[in-house]
Amino acid sequence: MRVVIQRAKSAQVEISNEVCGEIQQGVVVLLGIEHDDSQVDVEWLCRKVANLRIFDDEAGVMNLSLTDISGEALVISQFTLHASTKKGNRPSYIKAARPEISEPLYENFIATLNSHLSAPCQTGKFGADMQVSLINDGPVTIVIDSKNKE
Repeated sequence: MRVVIQRAKSAQVEISNEVCGEIQQGVVVLLGIEHDDSQVDVEWLCRKVANLRIFDDEAGVMNLSLTDISGEALVISQFTLHASTKKGNRPSYIKAARPEISEPLYENFIATLNSHLSAPCQTGKFGADMQVSLINDGPVTIVIDSKNKE
């Protein structure tokens, strides 16, 4: 399971020109799920997202977490995070989990992250064509992979 976390001053997701999820200060979480991901990956990543110290304290040092600031999260499913570009110029998505595996894990990710945060996660719609916009704060963008814990 892989996430791209972007610290945001605000963000929203639209489907067919209709806003379906919107946050103020917090994070946008792009979530990619592989075939062999499980609830163990969900729980580990949700703890990381909620507790990652990427927000400034009063001294301007990144020392506060999403939970510390009572920030919001916008979670977007994104199978393209598992693109392989090893051969040719057309990405292969063979490592991305099929919807019957990834959709329940996506829903579990949202529920688990909700249990760590004071405000409910905002989301897009699994499998939909979405337009995501954000004001990236910093910019701060972090990639975390549950199979490659760096």
